[in-house]
Amino acid sequence: MVRNNLQQRVQRRAKRAGLDVPSSLLERLCLYVDLLQRWNRRMNLTGLDDRDAGLDRLVIEPLVAARHLSTRNGTIVDIGSGCGSPAIPLKLAVPKSALVMVEAKTRKAAFLRELIRQLELEGASVETGRYEELLGRPELHEAHDVLTLRAVRIETRVLRGLQAFIKPEGYLLLFRSTSGADVPADLQPPLVWHATYPLVESLRSRLVVLRKLGLG
Repeated sequence: MVRNNLQQRVQRRAKRAGLDVPSSLLERLCLYVDLLQRWNRRMNLTGLDDRDAGLDRLVIEPLVAARHLSTRNGTIVDIGSGCGSPAIPLKLAVPKSALVMVEAKTRKAAFLRELIRQLELEGASVETGRYEELLGRPELHEAHDVLTLRAVRIETRVLRGLQAFIKPEGYLLLFRSTSGADVPADLQPPLVWHATYPLVESLRSRLVVLRKLGLG
């Protein structure tokens, strides 16, 4: 009964955002939310509550963003994955993509690995550590088609470091709230602003897409 109620809520919020969620995807999304709620009782993963705003932010926003992915079978790296959003819903929506989640806190990284196991996610892995510590690893350098980041404040210094994970002509997806400019005023190549898309109207959230210039 509880799972059915959750499915109805997610489906209702998805339709409100103009999304048609297949039943197979809906079931796995609800399993993710169920696992998140259970782990959240033991450790502070997120501010998820019983309000629809929590579902909109953690589930619906990534589903809307999935429509703007440049590739359906590329590699996604998510920085500061924490509770698994936007990374997990994105991976579920685009199952052929590979996913690397970067999380500095050990307990949260353990939760992410449990999500991978419970959801049987192929091509998904977790790197435990700060992204700065991973910049020196050759196998991660310019190895991803898309980088995702949910953050309140985006600084040029941070973006300069993060772009090293993305292939030339790859994209950086920033999940932004209502406040602040889309990008810093001093944004510099190889990153350029590409587009800004609305995510969830009730949250007034938006997806800012930056593109990494090619070598030519």
